[in-house]
Amino acid sequence: MTEIADAKPMLPPRRLPRMRLPALGSTNLLVAAAALLGVLLLALAILAPLISPFEPDQQRLLARLKPPVGMAGAAPLHWLGTDQLGRDLLSRCLHGLRLTLALAVFGTLLGLALGAALGLAAGLLRGWADALIMGLVDIMMSLPFTLVALFVVALAGTDVAVLICVLGIAYWAHFARLIRAQVLSLREMPFVEAARAAGAGPWRVATVHMIPNLVSPVVVMASLNFSNLILLESALSFLGLGVQPPTATLGSMVGQGRDYMASAPWIVAVPALVIVLVSLVAMLLGDALRDRLDPRLRGR
Repeated sequence: MTEIADAKPMLPPRRLPRMRLPALGSTNLLVAAAALLGVLLLALAILAPLISPFEPDQQRLLARLKPPVGMAGAAPLHWLGTDQLGRDLLSRCLHGLRLTLALAVFGTLLGLALGAALGLAAGLLRGWADALIMGLVDIMMSLPFTLVALFVVALAGTDVAVLICVLGIAYWAHFARLIRAQVLSLREMPFVEAARAAGAGPWRVATVHMIPNLVSPVVVMASLNFSNLILLESALSFLGLGVQPPTATLGSMVGQGRDYMASAPWIVAVPALVIVLVSLVAMLLGDALRDRLDPRLRGR
């Protein structure tokens, strides 16, 4: 009886914890695919002069309206076919992608610089400066931008620098409104009030305490507006307000090929597909960047 009483109960053997690999969701796969495609498109745009099989403006009338490889009547040298003047669509798409991305990048930077300066001034100065800047923002956002672009192009012409300025003023009001709202919120934060109590001037408060906290929302908005500028440049070029022929942009290629959609649809389909891919990649990466930088969305 004593041995039975002193016996310890048998415990089940401990199981070692299983090693589990982190699950890779469909959203992460989509973002990774978008990032890889974005890197590929950027590399193609940068290396366009080196990898283009033909000059983008080289005309071969004997090879006009050739379909892409795989269709009846295709020319082996022209993988994506030719347009109405016998120009190679692959070469023109590569150079058009290069110019379209450059216009969107410089337009985004110009709009960001203008909107950031005005939004920061409106949020810090308040008073009549705030009323004046926000009045300009309201006027800009209430006008149809196509009319503004027509007015600017009619006065200044259709140079590349003019088009960059047109794209830059397209979304500066959005940056100004966002930055003003963020500045008004940061003004009430304890660390800003502490800096003012310590004797920091407006310039130091803006550069040291406010601008670093504005980087996250501004980067997210710039990435999202980048895709909008690509579509806007394509629309302006389609209407004839962008870079003039024979210089190729994706939008101008779609505009020049619209008269041949019935007989040669690839002239429009090829650059339009590139526009869709670039815009989709920019939107997916911008959305992923917002989820990454916004602390309210990190846990979802």
